[in-house]
Amino acid sequence: MTRKYSTPGYHPIKKIKVVLKGLKIAVITDFSVAYKLVLSIPILLVACMFYRWIDLSIILLATGMMLLAELFNSAIEILCDFVEPQHNRQIGTIKDIAAAAAGIAIFVWAAILTIEAIQLWAIV
Repeated sequence: MTRKYSTPGYHPIKKIKVVLKGLKIAVITDFSVAYKLVLSIPILLVACMFYRWIDLSIILLATGMMLLAELFNSAIEILCDFVEPQHNRQIGTIKDIAAAAAGIAIFVWAAILTIEAIQLWAIV
């Protein structure tokens, strides 16, 4: 009997390895991704230590959304540079829009991280 939604050769462990490889590349090659992770991790740990599950969830959600926006922005920029290595106004517009999406995500992440850090600092 074949499974309806599985494909031959589908290996979840391989998918996880690909995800981790992509994240590693992003952290190593893009300082903006690395420092944001470094800022989020201590606040996540403090929230976890004090069993502040709602705070932990909000920080995880905001950090995940910010990372998604940063990774998509980086992927779009790399793809645009690959497709059109010369200066192109339309490519510039595409990159600007992708950067704006990342910027909005960063703003929301920074606001949430600041609010949560202040609240957790009061507990400590």
